[in-house]
Amino acid sequence: MDSSSTNNPKNPVISLVAEAIATGLGSGKWPFVAPATVGTFTALVAYWLLDSVGFNGTGDSPWYFALIIVATFAGIWATEYIDSEEDHDPKRGVIDEWVGMWVTVLFLPVTWQWMLAGFVFFRALDILKPLGIRRVEAWPGGWGIMFDDIAAGVLGAVILNVVRLIFFA
Repeated sequence: MDSSSTNNPKNPVISLVAEAIATGLGSGKWPFVAPATVGTFTALVAYWLLDSVGFNGTGDSPWYFALIIVATFAGIWATEYIDSEEDHDPKRGVIDEWVGMWVTVLFLPVTWQWMLAGFVFFRALDILKPLGIRRVEAWPGGWGIMFDDIAAGVLGAVILNVVRLIFFA
């Protein structure tokens, strides 16, 4: 390893930006328990607010897809930036929960009932990590941090949209 890289601290501005992104605008710094749950709830509130100003109420706006894509790549970078050997996948890093939650509610009506169902399904799938999602978590750096939650979000979106189409269409 280059000795100059070990002596140079991280750029404070870049660190601030990475921290803001990785922590879901600070929601992952919840001082008590369950920062991931708080981050997921904050993501849902952010989605609800964004829907009222720019999305179309069905979870399929082109802007919503763009938001998910941009947040995913920003999240990969930011979580990798704050990740360390001493603290892999730090609990304060909740941008993965934000993106996973947003993926879960894709194509669902933006109503409190569907948002609550999305919240519950996403948190359960994120915690249980069924169907190989745990293997995705082992991917290196920010990729594994982000994509296990995205995989949980995809599974949640499929389940909830099937339920919606069968029972509520």
